[in-house]
Amino acid sequence: EVQFVESGGGLVQPGGSLRLSCAASGFTFDGYTIGWFRQAPGKEREGVSCTSSVFTYYTDSVKGRFTMSSANAKNTVYLQMNSLKPEDTAVYYCAVRRAFLRGSCLVTGIYDYWGQGTQVTVSS
Repeated sequence: EVQFVESGGGLVQPGGSLRLSCAASGFTFDGYTIGWFRQAPGKEREGVSCTSSVFTYYTDSVKGRFTMSSANAKNTVYLQMNSLKPEDTAVYYCAVRRAFLRGSCLVTGIYDYWGQGTQVTVSS
């Protein structure tokens, strides 16, 4: 079964950092496509970062600030978020695609499973 939980969100001041975690239960992420998405109130869900095969992608607004990585055991993926801005405020979701992917992984429609989300608030 495919089950996972996001964590690590919270309230942080502008310029601060957070590390989000997506922890797998009953499987490993090895060989899967993994994406981090976010959705702010009144806005569409957007891709933040994703990894497929050996490549990792970032949306332009987070390049240079966010970094996606994984644990050695491939049971947890992370999103390190630095230099946070108020516009980063959103619910952040981890998403998983099991099947092989050819093409962009920053697209919501390709994912089979979604976590429950974790709230990130950047505010003074």
